Formats: sequence, C-alpha cells, structure tokens
Amino acid sequence: MEIIQGILIILLSFWMVLDQQGLVITTWFPVMVAFFAGLIMGDLQTAMIIGGTFQLMNLGVANIGGSSVPNWGLASLVGIYVAIKTTNDIEQAKAVALAVGVPVGMLGLQLDVFAKLANTYVTHRAQKFANEKNFKAMNRTFWIGPVIFGLSTAIPTTLCVLFGDKLVKLILDFVPAWFTDGLSIAGSMLPVVGIALLLQFMPVKKYLTFLVIGFVFAAYLNLPILGISLLGLAFAYYFFTQKMSAPVANTSNDTETFEGDDFDE
Repeated sequence: MEIIQGILIILLSFWMVLDQQGLVITTWFPVMVAFFAGLIMGDLQTAMIIGGTFQLMNLGVANIGGSSVPNWGLASLVGIYVAIKTTNDIEQAKAVALAVGVPVGMLGLQLDVFAKLANTYVTHRAQKFANEKNFKAMNRTFWIGPVIFGLSTAIPTTLCVLFGDKLVKLILDFVPAWFTDGLSIAGSMLPVVGIALLLQFMPVKKYLTFLVIGFVFAAYLNLPILGISLLGLAFAYYFFTQKMSAPVANTSNDTETFEGDDFDE
C-alpha cells in the first residue's frame, strides 16, 4: 500500500504542474493539491489543514509575466506525504510539513527557473525544425517541454518519497521540542500574514462595509466559513446586478458637438 501511495504522489506532482499550464482541473494551489493528496494518503483532515496553511502562505503571490515564485503546491504535497507517514498528531504534522515543505517549495522556485531555461532550448530547436518544414519533428520536440516541467516537480517529490520520512524521523530524534513547538506557533501565525498580504491587494476602503459585516459574522456570531462565503456570494451578486442595471451616461451629444466644431473649423 505504501508503494502505491508513493507512486500516486509522484504522479500527482508530475500532473499538477502540467495541469496548471493548460487544463486547470487540479491546479497546483495547495488546497487543491492537499485534497487529492489526502485521498491518496487516507487522511483528508490532516491533509487539508496542512494544505490550508500553505495556501495562506500563497495568498497574494502570483507568477505574473513568466516570473517564478515558490512552489507552495509542491511544498504542500511533499509536506502532507511526509507528515502523515511520520506522525498521527495534527499539530506535530503541521510542524513536520512546514519543516520539510518550505525548503522544497523554495527549491521548486529554482527548479522552475531551470525548467524555463531548458525550454528555451526546446523552443529554438522546434523553431529550427519549423524553418526546415519538418513539422513532425517540430511536434515531437514540443512534447519535451511538458516533460521538463513535470520532472521539475516529480524529481524532488521522488526523493522525498524515498528518503523523506526516514530523514524527518532522524531529525526529530535530535531536534529539541521547543524547536518543533516554535514551528507549530509559526504555522498558526501564517493565516494572519497571508490575510494581511491579501488585504494589501484588495480595495478595502471601497468595500469596508462588507469586510466589517463578514468579520462580525465570523468573530461574534461564529458563522461557519461556508455561511460567510454564501453571504459574500449574495453581496457580490447584488452588487453586480445593480451595476449592470445602472443607466449608462449618454455622451453622444458631446461627441456630436465636438465633431461639429471640427467640421466648422
């Protein structure tokens, strides 16, 4: 069973980066990766807690314009696999996932850069075949690109599957309890950091009313996150319909007057 789980985790790591480039079914968002990793590992609750922690680290971060960012999806996947195999305690699992996942996520940034550089050669090679009108060779060359991207996540995942849990157990035997407790505290602080980053990109002043309403429902009325999400959907739908039904200012008269002045001149 463990061998099958390891193989499926490696295949998932290979697939998620390809899916992000085109189909966008699973994506490499940590919470989505955590869902499938949890199904594979048979512990969906722990997986989603770890995935949610990494998702909050991912808020406000995007690889716009071909830039590279830490691969928190890969970090979540590796962290979930190693943590579930290492411990049954959720708090310790979060600490283990952070200890393993964060370095792997940062390594994913470097591997993404390497994959993009390697694909530059692939593109030039395909262009050479296109200039020679050898389109079959060109199409075959294009398949190398997705393989390179897939290997950029599959290789570190394979290493963690083969050696990760043994390495973590060895480290935990020597690492003092205060260090792992510190990682757990850091993991608890990540939601605050993630939300603060997200608020910097949101028009908070414009929609402060909705933000306060959501905070009141969550903090004072203990409304579950699904209920708050449905309220947000209702507000968004109402705001959208009001905007769509609002009359559009008629500027045709101004345009005609401007054109008339030009013709008079």
